Amino acid sequence: MSEETTDTPQHAIDSGFGHGSTAMEVIAGIDLSGKTAIVTGGYSGLGLETVKALASAGAQVTVPARRLDHARSVLAEAGLAGRVEVEALDLADQSSVKDFSARYLAGHGTLDILINNAAIMASPEQRVGPGWEAQFATNHLGHYTLVNLLWPALEASGKARVVSLSSTGHKLSPIRFDDINFTTGYDKWRAYGQAKTANSLFAVELDRRSKEHGVQAFAVHPGGIMTELQRHLPKEEMVAAGWMDAEGNVREGFKTPEQGAATSVWAATAPALAGKGGVYCEDCDVAEPTDKNSPLARYRGVDAHAVDRADARRLWELSAELTGVNAFA
Repeated sequence: MSEETTDTPQHAIDSGFGHGSTAMEVIAGIDLSGKTAIVTGGYSGLGLETVKALASAGAQVTVPARRLDHARSVLAEAGLAGRVEVEALDLADQSSVKDFSARYLAGHGTLDILINNAAIMASPEQRVGPGWEAQFATNHLGHYTLVNLLWPALEASGKARVVSLSSTGHKLSPIRFDDINFTTGYDKWRAYGQAKTANSLFAVELDRRSKEHGVQAFAVHPGGIMTELQRHLPKEEMVAAGWMDAEGNVREGFKTPEQGAATSVWAATAPALAGKGGVYCEDCDVAEPTDKNSPLARYRGVDAHAVDRADARRLWELSAELTGVNAFA
């Protein structure tokens, strides 16, 4: 791994927002009328709050969904029926990603905001496609292909932003280039960590490749939030991790979904980030590098391996080889 990091300094810019800010607060005063947006996983948890915020500012939002009827029901209950489009997409299935992308390009000339929000976490060992580990395939490769296939619409925007949701999970593992699919010794948390590192590195390399076309990319850590993302975790494991007590009360410091969506929305829309792509953000600001001597090192900042430019290029090249897709070839 090289010592290189992103072109943009990985330091806070004093955004005026913070840990407790909500998506509606960070988007206040921003007009997205006439703008188009896609939010994967935009029908549950912080994804739903992200869609609400973007739609409230006037954006035309498309929500790709694996469970179409469920997504439509949730969005209708949120008062978004008729205000957002729902389209079929399964990120674990490359054919589904290609079909969705073709349909979107046929119906839309531009794409201004793409938020890669959907994910699975700490799931039991599962293989998809040609034997890919499911967390890496869904969280990274699905979004990698989606962005590359939607590139014509992103480029046509002229000022598009792509936001990829990483997390402090990235601290659990760098990219395991020697065994990316965990062919031996599967560990659900290391697999999740690798996928979240991949989400961050993807933003680094996408920004490098796309900046001359006016497209910026960011990675974000939304914070700790109790959502459907924890579906694979038994309560006992979350209690042992200190996320909640034995009665199920979530520990102080966890965010609400409205707060969890704020950093994604901020990265996608904040004027202060113009020209500052390729960075990892948290709490509605650019994150600081991890202070390894801090007692909060596990929960704050970005580790060097998640913003390493050489690893970002290597991951991009591997992803292109695995998927057969590369908009910049």
